[in-house]
Order: sequence, then structure tokens, then C-alpha cells
Amino acid sequence: MSSASPLHIDGTCDPDFAGVRETFIENFRDRGEIGAAVCIYRDGKKVVDLWGGVADVATGALWQQDTICCMMSVGKSMAALCLLMLIDRGKVDLEARVTDYWPEFGQAGKEKTTVRMLLSALTGVLFADAAPDGSAYDWDLMCQALAAQKPEWEPGTQGAYHSMTAGYLLGEMVRRVDGRMIDVFFREEIARPLGIDYGFGVAEADMHRVSDIMPNPGSVTFVQAKDKTTKLGRAWRVRPSSANPYNEPAYRRAVFPSSNGHGNARAIARVYATLANGGTLDGFHLLSPALVEEMRTESWRGICGMTDRPFRYGLGLFLNYPPMLGFGANPRAFGHPGAGGAVGIADPEAGLAFSYSPNLMCAGAGMGDRCEALVQAALGKQAII
Repeated sequence: MSSASPLHIDGTCDPDFAGVRETFIENFRDRGEIGAAVCIYRDGKKVVDLWGGVADVATGALWQQDTICCMMSVGKSMAALCLLMLIDRGKVDLEARVTDYWPEFGQAGKEKTTVRMLLSALTGVLFADAAPDGSAYDWDLMCQALAAQKPEWEPGTQGAYHSMTAGYLLGEMVRRVDGRMIDVFFREEIARPLGIDYGFGVAEADMHRVSDIMPNPGSVTFVQAKDKTTKLGRAWRVRPSSANPYNEPAYRRAVFPSSNGHGNARAIARVYATLANGGTLDGFHLLSPALVEEMRTESWRGICGMTDRPFRYGLGLFLNYPPMLGFGANPRAFGHPGAGGAVGIADPEAGLAFSYSPNLMCAGAGMGDRCEALVQAALGKQAII
């Protein structure tokens, strides 16, 4: 923001987290932040809830308490929670084959793929080659293409971030077992009972609250996803072509959990606070403590077969693994980033949950300097793992 524009910061911050507020302000003054929100829970109580900057650059409209934005791949962890809830309820067996619930999936070498492999990003189903360009918003067509897709390697033998496909794989499992689409299941089973402002697909009545995403030409993911000669480009060619797909009305309306979950830091911090609190918060039961522990147990670590970046992965989310994904001082912290720099993180040992939601995409291949500065202020310096 220019020095001529007064900085707008609103919300509340516990004195114990004054450093987070200072860092939030520094992001605007020194790191190019446009509009954003940050939220922290400690021991199940909200202790930081800040928002600031500009939500609409064209009009100068300020970021408000109820402003929402696309948090991109943070939604994959929300989709994973929906399937994990069904596991927690005994409706799905983690060790069963995917074909027990989705018979058509058993094609092209995927017959022995288990639910655990699916949640652990070990299926090798990174692409939907049979789906036409631009067909991402046709759920049935995409799931048919994924069922027919040959995996890139024998399922269970190599880990890879399922950048485009995870939302469909997790969401179709939920639909096959429960009958509800993933957007409806999430809204009815998580968002409403937990009282959070987050979902897949934006209702018409809420469109005015959405802050436009501003692409960053330095974003490795954004650039590679537009280049069909890259692995990310091969995967993301199914998204309708646009100079900035995140702001298209059709994108906002779609059920596209790999990429279009909209909400804010306040919502995602509350979900991760539930996980940091053993799976229950304010009387709402999300998962059992044992399943939360299963989530944060390492499934694989190493160079990702999709992005060629170093990751550690649990069940449906990432584990702390700096420098690419640094989630603070606790090696056992876990969470999920979005390509723009948004993130949700839980540190159960410290009783902390953190989230950040910006409208300016970050540069680089990691979480970006603004997010990393806030994570360090909130959760401590990066662990050595």
C-alpha cells in the first residue's frame, strides 16, 4: 500500500500475540499485502481475529469482518475431513479398497487402491486425461475420467500431491457412501454445526462479499498450471481457460473442492482448532482423538511426484516440513496451504490453531513471505526436521 493510503486494520488481538499483529501490519507496509485476514485459536478459544487492507482494488472498498476469498487448496483438507468423518462413524473402512464404495474406480491398474492410499495421496491418479479441456465443473464427467485414468505408478508406491484430482476423489467417495455432494455434506456436517463461514461454491447472496484474487507472476504454481507442457499444466487444463480463473463467476459457483473453497481465516482457524483440541470443540465432534493422531502420522516424505518439491504427508493434509512448508516450531504440527498463500495449521501440543487468508497470491513455490512471517510470529521459528 502506498504511504498516501492510511492502513486499515480491524479486529482483536490478545496481548500475548502482539507480535502477530505487528507482523500483520509489517506485511502491508513492507511485503506488499493488499487485503487479508489472520486468526489464531489457543486452547479452543479465539485469541487473534484481525483483518485489514483493501478487498476491492478497483473501488478501494476495505476488507470487512465478513469478507471472504478463495483459499484455493486449503479446501482439500476440508474435503478430506468429510471422508474422515465417515471413517470416524464407521461408514468407511480406512483399509478397504476404494472399489468397495466406488466400483467403477477399479480400472487401469487401480483395482487394489485402498481408502488409506487415497487419503495419503498415494494413488498416482494425478490427471484426468479423458476429460476434455475446460470440463472441470462437470462433476460426473470428471469422476468418470478419473475412474478410467491409468495411475502414473502402482498405487501405494509413491507419494504425490494430487493437485487437481484430490477434490474429486475425496468428494466422490463421500457421495458414494453418504449420497450427498461434498459441498452439501460439508455445509451440513461441518460448517453449520461449527458455525464457520466457509464452503465449496459461493451462493449468489454472498457474491458481493468475495474479494478478488490478484495473481502473482512470481507464483510457480500459477505459472506452471497455465503451461500444458508441465505436469501441473497437464492436470489443470481441465479448468476453463482464463487470464485469472479465480475471479470468474462460473468458478465461484462450481463444486470444485480442489481449488475453490471460499471463506476466511476465522473459519479455517476454527476447524483446525477442533483438530488441535483432539477433534472436538464447543460440543461439536469432528473426529475421534485416535483418528486425529492417524491424520498427523507420516504416510510418506520426499520429492513429490507432481510438483518435484519436498513434502511430508499424513492423511489428507501436509505435515510440518520446512523450508517449503514450515508450520512453526513443533515438528508434529500439520495443515494445508493454498497456492495463493492461504493456510490452515494445527499444533496440538501448543494448543494452537492458525489460519491466514490473503487476496494477493504469494510468489515462489512455498507459502510466501507474508504467510511465513505470520506463521513464525504465531507458532515459533521453523522446526528442524
